[in-house]
Amino acid sequence: MEPAQAWWPLYALRIRTPRLELRLPDLELLGELAGVAAAGVHAPDRMPFVVPWSDGSPAERGRAVWQHVLGTIAAWSPDDWTLSLAVLHEGVVVGRQDMAATRFAVAREVETGSWLGTAHQGRGIGTEMRAAALHVAFAGLGARAAVSAAMTDNPRSLGVSRRLGYRNDGLTTAVVQDRPVTLQRLRLERAEWERLRTVEVRIEGLDACRAEFGA
Repeated sequence: MEPAQAWWPLYALRIRTPRLELRLPDLELLGELAGVAAAGVHAPDRMPFVVPWSDGSPAERGRAVWQHVLGTIAAWSPDDWTLSLAVLHEGVVVGRQDMAATRFAVAREVETGSWLGTAHQGRGIGTEMRAAALHVAFAGLGARAAVSAAMTDNPRSLGVSRRLGYRNDGLTTAVVQDRPVTLQRLRLERAEWERLRTVEVRIEGLDACRAEFGA
């Protein structure tokens, strides 16, 4: 049987930092990632996500992650893609790091999003995995800018962005669970990323799938 990367070279992509490895999960790894989500990713009285996928039972959270990752693969095109990576620390799945773009070949801009299992929060992993994704975007794919957003009452997410050099880019309102929330938009320009980058990142397997990103 042909390996999965023979048909989808993104399965061979590996991003490594001093503590982490990020890769597109195969079905076995995806099961582990779904299990991390099922165990919880935030306090039950909070909802940090604009799309409230984590609002449900453990089984519903796990299934949401399973379907999301498979959906990103099925819907992928060079003009509209979402790279949804499992994050491993010491060989154990701890969370997910997403990077997405529309018309990247023209805009050269990516958007990031992520989550960590509650057992793995507060250890600097969120900053390191975002730094890994930014290295892929800027050093690997030649991005001009990266954008993100977080609710104004989510200091952890905002702190990760600011440590990595993002600047405030205005406020916007979203509706989450039938109530308005204020989002802080953030933007990181290439020059600022080059000035501040401190995390060592290694990428393997990018050349074989570069065209899939519209790069």
